[in-house]
Amino acid sequence: MDPSKADQSVSNEEETNQTKNGYLVLVSRLVFDDKLPIRFMYKTVPEHLNDTGWRLFTGYETEEFLADEMVNTTPVPMDKICQLDPSLTELLTYNAGTVWERLPANDGWQRVYDYRIPSSSVDVDITNDVEEFTH
Repeated sequence: MDPSKADQSVSNEEETNQTKNGYLVLVSRLVFDDKLPIRFMYKTVPEHLNDTGWRLFTGYETEEFLADEMVNTTPVPMDKICQLDPSLTELLTYNAGTVWERLPANDGWQRVYDYRIPSSSVDVDITNDVEEFTH
């Protein structure tokens, strides 16, 4: 993909297995349990082949709620979430690093530029000392 097009939708020719409909987005449990609309979403680097990297939220999640992603988010096929909210269809074609929000007083989506997407931190010690390796 041409780097100058990083902020644009992915075309059919540039589409990969990680951006095709049918792959998974992680959706806040509040969307289903409390019937709240999706109002905030971002795309991070996918964690596996079926993961699109999209994380969708209501905007009412607390820090504690967000800390337990395994319990409080649900993997949902991208095409199913687009059936639930058709306004997501075009937005979900954007690349990693994209953030969108929809304010309660406005039905349209707005691009967000000042949000830092959370990322997993991995603690790795690198060494060339064979003595530090244990079996």
